[in-house]
Amino acid sequence: MSNRFRRCATSSLAVSSAAVLATALLSQQAFAQDAAQTSADQGPAPQAAPSAPTGEIYVTAQRRSERSLNVPITITTVSDKALIDAGVRQLSDMSRVVPALRFDKSGVYTQPTIRGVGTAITTSGGGPNVATYVDGFFSPSAAATDFQLMKVQSVQVLKGPQGTLFGRNTTGGAILVTTADPSETPGGEMKATYGRFNTVEVQGYATSGIAPGVAFDVEGLYRRGDGFQTNIIDDNDHVGKYNRWSVRTGLKVEVTPDVSFLLRYIHSATDDPSALMHNAFVDEDGTRWIYQYTPTGYYATKPNQVALQPSDGIGAHSNSDIVQGTIKADLGFADLTSYTQYRNERVTSVQDLDATALPIFTIRIGSNSETFTQELLLNSKAGSRLQWTTGVYYFNNRDTWPTDAKLGTNPFVRNGESGTLTQSIAVFGDATYEITPQLFVTAGARYSHDWVSDAYFLRALTASVYEDANGNPVAFPSNVPLYTRYDVPNLTNDRVTPRFVLRFKPNEESSLYASFTQGYKAGLLNVGGYSYRPVKPETINAYELGYKYAKGPFSAELSGFYYDYKNLQVSSFQAGTARITNAASSEIYGIEGQVSARVTSDFTISGGAAWTHARYKKFPNAPFYQFCDPSLTFGTSPVACVPTSLGGLGPGSLVETTTDASGFKMQRSPEFTANLAASYGLDLAGGRLNLSSNLYYTSSFYFGIAEQFKQSGYAQLGLRAEWTDASDKYSIAVYGENVTDHRYRSAVNYASLGIGSVWAEPATYGVTLGVKY
Repeated sequence: MSNRFRRCATSSLAVSSAAVLATALLSQQAFAQDAAQTSADQGPAPQAAPSAPTGEIYVTAQRRSERSLNVPITITTVSDKALIDAGVRQLSDMSRVVPALRFDKSGVYTQPTIRGVGTAITTSGGGPNVATYVDGFFSPSAAATDFQLMKVQSVQVLKGPQGTLFGRNTTGGAILVTTADPSETPGGEMKATYGRFNTVEVQGYATSGIAPGVAFDVEGLYRRGDGFQTNIIDDNDHVGKYNRWSVRTGLKVEVTPDVSFLLRYIHSATDDPSALMHNAFVDEDGTRWIYQYTPTGYYATKPNQVALQPSDGIGAHSNSDIVQGTIKADLGFADLTSYTQYRNERVTSVQDLDATALPIFTIRIGSNSETFTQELLLNSKAGSRLQWTTGVYYFNNRDTWPTDAKLGTNPFVRNGESGTLTQSIAVFGDATYEITPQLFVTAGARYSHDWVSDAYFLRALTASVYEDANGNPVAFPSNVPLYTRYDVPNLTNDRVTPRFVLRFKPNEESSLYASFTQGYKAGLLNVGGYSYRPVKPETINAYELGYKYAKGPFSAELSGFYYDYKNLQVSSFQAGTARITNAASSEIYGIEGQVSARVTSDFTISGGAAWTHARYKKFPNAPFYQFCDPSLTFGTSPVACVPTSLGGLGPGSLVETTTDASGFKMQRSPEFTANLAASYGLDLAGGRLNLSSNLYYTSSFYFGIAEQFKQSGYAQLGLRAEWTDASDKYSIAVYGENVTDHRYRSAVNYASLGIGSVWAEPATYGVTLGVKY
């Protein structure tokens, strides 16, 4: 941790702590009256977790605890038990249980997409379209998004832009992960799993009080495996070997009955090449998207095979350290929460860009970031006709991306660097007023001021030109040495994102709503593409109609939506260069629903489905990959082959050009997705046996921007059986994932040197032993 960030984080935490404590003491004198009785629309607990199927579900989608039935947002809430039953071990597994949600990767960087709204951008200063929050803290790094889930109580997936309450990079929605707080009541559990491909996972959790009003918890998680691929170059069947581990601790102090403080520290480390284990992408017509004259034996196409030079060291390493402080204070008239966070994350990945074992081009990319965030949130008390939330938010992220390149059989050499300092400050407010007991109106807005400064790139070994402010190519001066620093002018954006909702509640079991919300993704500087041209902010106007019903053991939701989406930020990747442009506009609309029911006391079933129509309305210059044309003279056409004398591969190589993608399907946007889950329990051998299953289906979609690199539709089935003894202390479970052994691509890594398929795991199975105390 740098001294500057240490001082920033420490002083801000101290200031916010002092402010909250002082305000709390004053409020105890000024507001001595009792809190109002909890209304039917709001829950008594500050944390949201799904209840048993026969009870209510509470969520924090509007930054306060409320009945899900009364929140005018499409939300999929998954309980801790449902996560276990569906085999959800890390965040990306959530796509199995949430229709219209995808987790895709660009290399090691994970990028969620909801209802067709997502991003493929990986560059300094880039950000997500779907924000991930853990216990109220924003996780900005795409390299850290797909984290292992630890002691999770629930996960809420909010669909549609959340620009008013959650900020700038939530054009697609937000994912809210809620974990358990430390408890003074001693307790703990441990699980050990062994599965196919020599997979071992050990997880332990313990919590206890260490003094009156003081509780502590600690959790550790370790996972390793050999991977399922074999490298055909040296017959290494452990080429995809990985290990991941993390530790998480917390100290909670009840300062007074009205003020509490929670301090957390999280450390995680990974050595995981899985996202880079690609082979040659083969189109439906049999075309291999690699250099066409690659000799047989230097490329692989089967799902369980890769072709990688062992000396290249393909893989990825990451380390992260996170410190978080949460202060909660009951001010009498309202509840105040302070969220203070510091993150230091370091990632290095080595990737073969040609998707063959030929010694053409290998790149090593670093991504190092320091992030500080501070948020103050003020919520009204339950019981009045006016319920409101207001707050202020500050975001500061410094990241640097050093790169090295390996040409042919030569060693790695420096290939440049880029970096940015991204900051944002926002104020927001949102209020719901009960006009009548059946009619509610919600209005809110957020003002955000974003700026990118200290942005730069170094002239790279593989770069001959850069872009000026108008996007025109300019040759680097011949008298300027490599690695010269080029400073890019600052970028500033201001944006107001409003929200308006009308909700009608005919009775306590149902709710109808109509909403308008707006979101935006902040503008950025394309320093990774050696460019002075700023990339415009994305904007999205979303209209939604929804109906919710919940009575006893049955609940159902149905919603329809329309998005007007402009200035999409789209990315393509060339030989070490990220090229980012704005698509003119797109249109997304669809319908989705979900239902859950406890059929009997032993049998529960739930499911959901989404139909999404996502198209580019106007996109005349979309990035497009094709094979070069040897009949054309180099320099006369962008599709002419680059001669080997000038560093190209000549005939048979790939080039990136542009095409008119207007009317094309948006990337990573399947039209239909669905899931169906069931759980059945019965008494057996003096204990309880629970049988569960989860079926997920997606229709076909394109990984590429201009309807390229198609993945056909597929289904994935998971099964689990768990027996727990009568004391609920010991358990044993057997599970299977993708039990039908359907082979499909989990990602496609594309560049102008080759297109690579990353295949999902085949059928896997294993056994888990657990103990609680």
